[in-house]
Amino acid sequence: MTLLSSNHVTFSRSVTHLGVTPTLSPADQDLLRDYDNLFRIFYNYPPILDGINVADAYVQCKSLLALADQYDSLSVVGPRVDHHLLQFQSRLWRQIAKYPVSYLRLGYLARSKVIFQEALIHVVGQWPVGERSLRAALPDMVLDIIEDKVDELGETVGRVEGRLFRLSLTTARGDRVTPSNSYLEWLVVSLFRQWLADNTTPQPPAGRTGRNRSSSLLPPPVPCVGRAYRTLGSCSASAFLGHDECKRFLKLTPELYTRDNLRRFEKRMDELKGMARDVVRPLLGSGLELDMGGSGRASEGRASEGIGYLTCTTVGNRDLPWPVES
Repeated sequence: MTLLSSNHVTFSRSVTHLGVTPTLSPADQDLLRDYDNLFRIFYNYPPILDGINVADAYVQCKSLLALADQYDSLSVVGPRVDHHLLQFQSRLWRQIAKYPVSYLRLGYLARSKVIFQEALIHVVGQWPVGERSLRAALPDMVLDIIEDKVDELGETVGRVEGRLFRLSLTTARGDRVTPSNSYLEWLVVSLFRQWLADNTTPQPPAGRTGRNRSSSLLPPPVPCVGRAYRTLGSCSASAFLGHDECKRFLKLTPELYTRDNLRRFEKRMDELKGMARDVVRPLLGSGLELDMGGSGRASEGRASEGIGYLTCTTVGNRDLPWPVES
């Protein structure tokens, strides 16, 4: 082949490749998308983010915020991310319930009051689950807020629990029931307190007993007591310690088991349940947007059904890690 022919072939190949778009890796495509969205926001155009799948939208928003953080432009990008994600509404609330730690960081970076509040309530209720991830991903200022809210919740639970265990019945003369002045009513109180202890005390981890448990430095198990307090607040007479349970318990003392005594036992138990319902009221509210039972903000008595932890934490503007205009 002559030199002229060789050059002609090379030139032809070069011309052929001019129209071929270079293939980008998925990572490069994502980075290109983030830069495209960043400059769109800079020039006051809406970013192009997934509007159908909330999980994909989260990933895109997270990487966009990370890029914006590098260019010190979170104050510009954050509101756009906040606006986009809030359009998912109930789907977003369910995602936050599944991944509160991830959304707490996203809410912090985007300065999203709603997302941050929603995630914070879940984080506080489940504490110390996710503590290690939170300490690695968020500044001390946010950790201080979490710990303050955990302490507040613990104090509220402690006050309620103390009042519950002090609940009692009285005789016709107004005296507190005892084994000597009203044995049957005293049994009612005993059964109620036993149920309370069984359902509000976290179970110890399996395989840890005696000296090993007392000397361990591991954090205590997460108290999944929210469901127990919601049960106590239920208006349903059969929610706990219903007819069958009272009957089985009373049969343990055969000489006391009669129809009249059973009716009296159940009536007095209902009195205790009514008192308990009022006592647990401070724990039944929910600051969540999530409502597992229907539409709108979760309401008292049905807050986040299916969630085993408490969601009554309140988060105001003063609790946010950035200044908020009143």
